[in-house]
Amino acid sequence: MLVRTLSAFILLAAFIPCLIFSHLIPLLDIVLAVPCVIACLEILGCIKLKRVWLITVPTVIIAAGVPLCIRAIDTGIELSSLILLVFIIYMFLLLGVGVFSRGKYKIQDIALAFVMIFYIIFGFSSILSMRAMENGQYLYLLIFLSAWITDTGAYFTGVLFGKHKLIPDVSPKKTVEGAVGGLVFCVVSFIIFGFIMQTRYQLAPNYILLSVLALIMAVVSMCGDLVASLVKREYDLKDYSKLIPGHGGIMDRFDSIIATASVMSVILGIPYIANNIL
Repeated sequence: MLVRTLSAFILLAAFIPCLIFSHLIPLLDIVLAVPCVIACLEILGCIKLKRVWLITVPTVIIAAGVPLCIRAIDTGIELSSLILLVFIIYMFLLLGVGVFSRGKYKIQDIALAFVMIFYIIFGFSSILSMRAMENGQYLYLLIFLSAWITDTGAYFTGVLFGKHKLIPDVSPKKTVEGAVGGLVFCVVSFIIFGFIMQTRYQLAPNYILLSVLALIMAVVSMCGDLVASLVKREYDLKDYSKLIPGHGGIMDRFDSIIATASVMSVILGIPYIANNIL
């Protein structure tokens, strides 16, 4: 427990300054591109495809390239089309490896690898695309707030009051009471966030929208955690790697953040919500 707590404080101490100076391109871009690459490699290692260089090399290039260019280049239709084309080529590359391996690599492993790699890259890139939107210097912080507060609230509520297992086959320690606690803590944290935005930065937060968004993000955060756990259990792994003492790998720590970033960027892409939430 001591090692786990110490690792968490060190990570926060290193990461928070990057959030403070996130306007400096490419500081945050590089900081997020590195874990994006590592998380993708962890997934390939989990699925036993990491040593297939025809998969690993393009995966590393795409996982580093997309986050690095998402803010540096105008995020218009041209960039969106280019990224879509890259992923289509990547998909056919993976399928080609599956076909020409003559059964050495299972098609379900190839398919899962593509889905998870796309999911990871989209999640990390969504953090940066949200940072670039109007009021993004505030809104993108909700990604981390929802993931961290939901996880913390669920943990402590589960320890104190947890009696009923949520989905024991996927994550034995999670409880229904913990999940409810995570929801409550997330909503409260979003309301406090809105109050800070109102009093300190003279913004006009819509507390109803913030509360609804908090409920959605809390559920998404927990689902992201459960999906990552499900993939690990499918391949008989306890942790994705041993990179972070007491925590496991990047995927073990960023699973909820990847999920919340992916969904929140889509929700805040709706003009009405983006224009009225703050």
